[in-house]
Amino acid sequence: MKRALLCLAFIATALPAKTPAPDVRAWRHAHERQLLEDFSAFVAMPNVATTLADVDRNAAFLSGQLQARGFTTRLLRASEGTPATVYGERRTPGAKRTVLFYAHYDGQPIGQKGWTSKPFEPVVRAGDQIVDWRSASGPLNPDWRIYGRGTGDDKASVQAMLSALDALKARGIKPSVNIKIIWEGEEEQGSPHLAEIVRANRDLLKADLLIMGDGPMHQSGKQMINFGNRGITGFRMTVYGPNRPLHDGHYGSWVPSPSVMMARLIASMRDDDGKILIPGIYDDVAPLTAADRDALAALPPIEDDLRRQFAIGRTLTERLANGYLQPTFNVRAIHVGDEGPDAANAIATEATASFDIRLVPNQKPARVREQVERHLAGQGWFVVHATPDAATRLAHPKIVRVDWDEGSSEAVKTPLDTPAAGAVAQSIGRTVGYPVLKLPISGGSSGIADVVNALDVPMVGVSIANFDDNQHARNENLRLGNLWDGIEVYAGLLADMNW
Repeated sequence: MKRALLCLAFIATALPAKTPAPDVRAWRHAHERQLLEDFSAFVAMPNVATTLADVDRNAAFLSGQLQARGFTTRLLRASEGTPATVYGERRTPGAKRTVLFYAHYDGQPIGQKGWTSKPFEPVVRAGDQIVDWRSASGPLNPDWRIYGRGTGDDKASVQAMLSALDALKARGIKPSVNIKIIWEGEEEQGSPHLAEIVRANRDLLKADLLIMGDGPMHQSGKQMINFGNRGITGFRMTVYGPNRPLHDGHYGSWVPSPSVMMARLIASMRDDDGKILIPGIYDDVAPLTAADRDALAALPPIEDDLRRQFAIGRTLTERLANGYLQPTFNVRAIHVGDEGPDAANAIATEATASFDIRLVPNQKPARVREQVERHLAGQGWFVVHATPDAATRLAHPKIVRVDWDEGSSEAVKTPLDTPAAGAVAQSIGRTVGYPVLKLPISGGSSGIADVVNALDVPMVGVSIANFDDNQHARNENLRLGNLWDGIEVYAGLLADMNW
C-alpha cells in the first residue's frame, strides 16, 4: 500500500502543469464588451503623474477594486501630499510561495501636439477609423486599438491582473501562490518616493519573487520576459546671451549666440553615432556575460522591419537590444527664440535644452551627475544652479545653469537562471504555446531597483503592451488582442506557477 501511494505521488508530481489559459479564454470571449467597458472607464480617469488629486482618485478606485476581489489594502505614502502606492494582499491556503506584482497607474503629460482624440476620452479605432464597438456584432476584432493616455503604459497591466482574478474566480480555479500587489502612482516622475516607501514597509512587501508589469512586448509580437531595466537621470540646461534680444544684423558678429553655444555644448556631450563623450561615463559599465550574449543572439531579427516602419536610413547599432546594456544620452528637447510667423531676426537671450541619460547596472545617478558637471566645467563653462545675476554674467564668458530632475533611479539586473525566473518562463510558455523570449535588460527605466535591493528578491519583467503603443507620446494606444492575451498571461502567473 505504501509503495502504491508513493507511485501515485510520483505520478502526480511528474504530470505537466496545466495552464488555465483555455478556461480564461472562454470566459473572456463571453465578457469582452464588459472588459472593454471597464478598461475604458479606467483609462478615462485622468492620471498625469504631476496632478496629485487625479492620481489619488485612481489610487482610491484601485484600492476598492482590489477589496472587491478579496484583498486587504493599504495606501502607502512617503508623506502627506505625495502620491500613493496601492498595496494589496490576498493569501492562498496551502500556497508556499508569495509573488509581489508591480505596475504603475500614473501617466505621462498630455500636452503633446497631434492627439487625434482627447487623451482621457478613450476611443477604439480600426486603423484611422473610430469603431462603434458597443454596437458591433460578434467578437471584438483583436487588432482594434483603444486610444488614451495610460492604455499601454501602464494601465493595461493593472487591468489584466484585475480581469485575470475575475476569470479564475468565475472558473473555480484557485491561485497557486500568495498574492501581493504594489501599484505605484509616481513612476512617470522617476519614482522619487518609492525607495522610501519600500524601506518603510519591508516586512509588508516581503516576497519570493517580484514580477515587474510594465513596458512593451518584443517587436516581433512574441511574449518576452526581461530581467531588469535601465536607470535614469535627467536634467535641463540653460545658456545665456544678452539680457534682451538684439538685432542680429547690428550685433550678430559681436554678441555670442545662445543657439550656437547650446549646439556646440550638446555636440561636446554626444557624437552623431550615439557615443557619449563625457569622460568617465563608461567606467562603471559591466561587460556582457555569456548568458547575456546567448539571450540577445536568440532574439528574432526585427531591425529591417523597424527601419521601414520608422522610415530611417541608418541605426546606431546593428541589433536594437544590444544597446540596452550601454548608457544612452538623449536630447529630449531644444528651445531657443521663435519660429514660423513669430520668428525674428534677433539674437535670443537664452537657449534651453532637456536631456535624459539611461543608466546601466553599476552606474549611480549621483556619480553620473558629477561627471556631467565636471565635463561642463572642463569645456570652460561656469556651472550654476539658479538664474545668474548681472554681476555673475559679466564675470564669466560662458555660463550654464543645470537643473537636475527630482526623480532618478538606478538600473537593476537579476540573473537569467534563477528557479523563480524559470517558473515564470515555463508558466508563460504554457500559456502562449511557445518558448518565451528572454531579454537580459529592458531599455526603459523605473524605480524598481529600490524594490529589488530593499527586499533582496529576484525580479522578472512581464510585458503585455504592443511595442507600437506610442507610450510617452501622443495617441497612446493598446491593441485589444494584447489585453486579451495579457489576461491569460496573468492568470497563468497566478494559478500555474510553482518552484
